[in-house]
Amino acid sequence: MAIAILQERLPIKMEDEGMVLLKVWLIILISLSYSYLTSSKIPSGKLRLLFLLPVFTLHSLLPLSLSSTLPTGITAFFITWLANFKLLLFSFNLGPLSPSLSLPKFILTAAFPVKIKGSPSPLNPKPTKILPLNLWSKALIFAILVALCDHHKSTLPQWAVLGVYCAMLYLFIDVILGVSNMIVGSTIGVELEPPSDEPYAATSLQDFWGRRWNLMVTDTLRYTVYLPLRVFLSKYLGKASASAAAIATSFLVSGLMHELIFYYMSRVRPTWEVTWFFVLHGLCVVVEVALKRALGPKLRLHWVVTGPLTVGFVMGTGFWWFFPPLVRNQADARAIEEAKTLYEFIKAIFKGQ
Repeated sequence: MAIAILQERLPIKMEDEGMVLLKVWLIILISLSYSYLTSSKIPSGKLRLLFLLPVFTLHSLLPLSLSSTLPTGITAFFITWLANFKLLLFSFNLGPLSPSLSLPKFILTAAFPVKIKGSPSPLNPKPTKILPLNLWSKALIFAILVALCDHHKSTLPQWAVLGVYCAMLYLFIDVILGVSNMIVGSTIGVELEPPSDEPYAATSLQDFWGRRWNLMVTDTLRYTVYLPLRVFLSKYLGKASASAAAIATSFLVSGLMHELIFYYMSRVRPTWEVTWFFVLHGLCVVVEVALKRALGPKLRLHWVVTGPLTVGFVMGTGFWWFFPPLVRNQADARAIEEAKTLYEFIKAIFKGQ
């Protein structure tokens, strides 16, 4: 029954897409094993980077082998973006892959967006969560929103649909990364950092992007773009200017990687809207940091004001630049249909049909 549901709902042959997905991840397994072996044969530096260039290229081409929207987006996010950036750091013996890891730990850490949890600082205790949602409650809410879009999307105003999309995007990313944490954490026996920290509770853009939203991306960009560029530019600019340029560049890189993922998912020529979304937010963060430094803590607004302004600005600019490419090319409709099919598949399995 479960297989029949997939065959009926998916617009492509399930067996074909499943086999392609299996082959893609088998190739990823082989490429990461090769990358691991280079560390024992090739010293860190430019030579190791040269030996890893074929892996970067391969990881950038693999999503083009897939047809369905969600597997393509997830593979591109995990491998083309995050794994490649981790391997870039690994070339110079930096990042999460640089410690002496066993082959299984190396592959899992490279292939999945995870970070081993450090010891909490007694000086900075974690605040009480506003909505203490676990993985399963997030998955349930996501399923409810999928059903809402499936049955009532045509009757909802556009702003309401895009608002639901914002919630679905947050929940989907957290569920996918949460499942990754479960797989990797249980396999290697370590506690991992959560994928996000209640982004809806952000009180500034710096807080939203730097400490709350999609923390695996934030961490990766910090070590591959922000810190190296800030150190380099500090030789020629002041510390504040170097930091501002590094922040703006980090957002530009994030925008370009999102643009690439959107291309994989839609196979339509980029319009650069999503890149401009991140460029705008990068510039806004730079201005925000400068204002905080100039005005000091005494003139900062209360979180009751800054919280809604921050979330409203992110959602508003998302309506303007982030979601339109997905909606225009119907990637949103395909993703919802695939999520609904996956839900029906899982439900059929649990029913034993």
